[in-house]
Amino acid sequence: MAATVTLEPAGRCRWDEPVRIAVRGLAPGQPVTLRASLRDEKDELLPAHARYCADAHGQLDLERARALGGSFTGLEPMGLLWALEPEKPLLRLVKRDVQTPFAVELEVLDGHDPEAGGLLGRAVHERDFLAPGVRREPVRSGRVRATLFLPPGPAPFPGIVDISGTGRGLPEYRASLLAGKGFAVMALAYYNYEDLPKSIENLHLEYFEEALNYLLNHPQGITAAVIINGSVASVGGTLHYKGETLPPVGVSRSRLKVTKDGLADILDVLNSPLEGPDQKSFIPVERAECAFLFLVGQDDHNWKSEFYANEASKRLQAHSKAKPQIICYPGAGHYIEPPYFPMCRASLHTLVGSPVIWGGEPRAHARAQVDAWQQLQTFFHKHLGGEKGTIPGKL
Repeated sequence: MAATVTLEPAGRCRWDEPVRIAVRGLAPGQPVTLRASLRDEKDELLPAHARYCADAHGQLDLERARALGGSFTGLEPMGLLWALEPEKPLLRLVKRDVQTPFAVELEVLDGHDPEAGGLLGRAVHERDFLAPGVRREPVRSGRVRATLFLPPGPAPFPGIVDISGTGRGLPEYRASLLAGKGFAVMALAYYNYEDLPKSIENLHLEYFEEALNYLLNHPQGITAAVIINGSVASVGGTLHYKGETLPPVGVSRSRLKVTKDGLADILDVLNSPLEGPDQKSFIPVERAECAFLFLVGQDDHNWKSEFYANEASKRLQAHSKAKPQIICYPGAGHYIEPPYFPMCRASLHTLVGSPVIWGGEPRAHARAQVDAWQQLQTFFHKHLGGEKGTIPGKL
């Protein structure tokens, strides 16, 4: 092997941090293909590749070199990560065990045919989810089933409860990464985990209140909430709280569309929570005594996230509450993850019971994830205490 692959930082880094990839020892102007591959925790392969040409000194720096084709084109220093795409259809990359890293294999191949090119150099890049000093503590208190991540340094820390969508179980990767930014973060399971209910047919909101009070150690209101492509209506089950109930919004399968690939597009399936009996499903956001940030993928095909964010804003302002911050991302789909997670085009929908498309264009979605990650940190630091300052929203 004639080429050397260098990484900055050279050792292991967090998944949400950029890495500088460079290659040395090539011939001037030499055409090469860079190939990345990752095996997830179920040994499924996610590859990506891009074609480049070395500079006049036989070097290649992805912060300066433009990809000429492959999984992406143009100047995309982190493209080999966000463009990873599963060989197995309908697979979404998730991290179940945050105590182990993902290993990304990087290869430099001669020429612009990744299948025929000889191997010139390689490196393995580890990306982990726990910053040094972050503590992971399982929580089994009363009904609460969760994992608490505590940053290093002296307490107190601004606290966050991290609740994922209907993907079931207890995903910890977002919470663990946020803890590395100075937050105490509780990743909270709420169904289909250990002894919790197996479905969301009936959700009792007192459970979430119990979890919040565990985190605070005494009753206190939530002061800030970030909603990532959320709904303002109860969906899929009935919400219960202190004798009140919110029935799920109605659905009409006649509005389901099918893509040319045979996948379901469910964007228009839900009824409007503004009309008829479905108004009973509207979540009373106006009762909240907190600041809101809505992060919206404008190509979300799970449901109409931008519509929901705007309706929540109208409802809050109509009740003399502060206008929430809404940041919209053109070309972003439903699953807005921490930076550099590859976009999930389609996968099994737990509630629908069949594969659906989630929307999004990979490049725009990747950029949205980087900005959204900074926006929610800035928002939480502002409203929960800690670092101040704002980052202008990218539209």
